[in-house]
Amino acid sequence: MDPEKQRAIARKGGESVPREKRSFSQNANLAAEAGRKGGKSVNPGNRSFARDKDLAKSAGRKGGRAAHPAVE
Repeated sequence: MDPEKQRAIARKGGESVPREKRSFSQNANLAAEAGRKGGKSVNPGNRSFARDKDLAKSAGRKGGRAAHPAVE
């Protein structure tokens, strides 16, 4: 499926629920707990960063650059 079409469909699903009824927008702790549960449900050997250390390093560098942009 065309990636843009897929995004448009996903966007419609998200827009169908009013913002005030989205549980994660109301409760950051609930969202954090859900993220932890999702991470724990994946076998450690199948986690992308566990299998590909270069991918993990690259993601860490990108995050660091985003958090601390170089001053020129």
